[in-house]
Amino acid sequence: MDRRAFIVGGVAVLAPPLAAGAQQTQTIPRIGFLAGGSPSSHAVSIAAFQQGLRDLGYVEGRTIGVEYRYGEGKTERFPGLVAELAQQNPAVIVVAGATATRAATRVTKEIPLVMTNVTDPVELGFVASLARPGGNLTGVSNLSPELGRKRLEQLREIVPQLTRVAILGDPSSPSHAPQWRETERAAQLLGVAVQSVEVREPDPDFAGAFTAITRYGAAALMTLSQPLILFHRKQIVDFAATRRMPAMFHTQEFAEAGGLMSYGPNVPDLYRRAATFVDRILKGAKPADLPVEQPSTFELVINLKTAKALGLTIPPSLLLRADQVIE
Repeated sequence: MDRRAFIVGGVAVLAPPLAAGAQQTQTIPRIGFLAGGSPSSHAVSIAAFQQGLRDLGYVEGRTIGVEYRYGEGKTERFPGLVAELAQQNPAVIVVAGATATRAATRVTKEIPLVMTNVTDPVELGFVASLARPGGNLTGVSNLSPELGRKRLEQLREIVPQLTRVAILGDPSSPSHAPQWRETERAAQLLGVAVQSVEVREPDPDFAGAFTAITRYGAAALMTLSQPLILFHRKQIVDFAATRRMPAMFHTQEFAEAGGLMSYGPNVPDLYRRAATFVDRILKGAKPADLPVEQPSTFELVINLKTAKALGLTIPPSLLLRADQVIE
């Protein structure tokens, strides 16, 4: 299937050839949108972005046009996809995640870019500072590295004798190093041994990583916030269930897919807020002058059904702190 797709009412619809739609979109602002997964894996986030646009008075296809591109879990596609979007002369390109952001900043220094769900953009060299990003990029950070300790602490509330945890991540992602470093530092403070388990394409079934986790003898599993990990969440959740392994994930999509629990920023809210940056840029603001925002809402999601299947008892104090309990 052609990677070009529009999301209408939560359903992926193939876009018409660009030439056929050129006349229609010449009179309205055109926005590019690049995500690392697929239309289905980003459905909730895309819907939030679209709602954000509607809340600001935009109507897709009438007052604004959006061209969507998806990496389908293959980050090597990003430069080409960004180039495709850049050729459409967009007013702004929204990029989801650190890998997509890195690709976009390498392709264009002129088209305004709005990042969302990116870990520590200052450390990654995307912006000069949060207050004054400079250049052609601004947007929303997900503050992921600082969450490592919180996730480990919550895992240990469920497994008090927890001593060994496997951390699953994609080392090709720009966000890998800061997330791993913060998690390792948190583990040292908590007296928990952690093992970095790397996965990257081409290994669509994560077979090598799953074998490494088993050999390591991990008592629990955690994931880092990266496109490849999210794209393959079903395989990861199924592996944890088969191994009867407690797992803490970085976003609620995993808990909704059957994972034990997740803790992190409200990701749809990050995408909704990205729409406000698009609006301000369309009204004349420059990315260099728009401070990068950080998440204000964090959510703990617990899948009680999975906990029962694993024979785990969730402490009442943790249940009371949960923003969502799946039964």
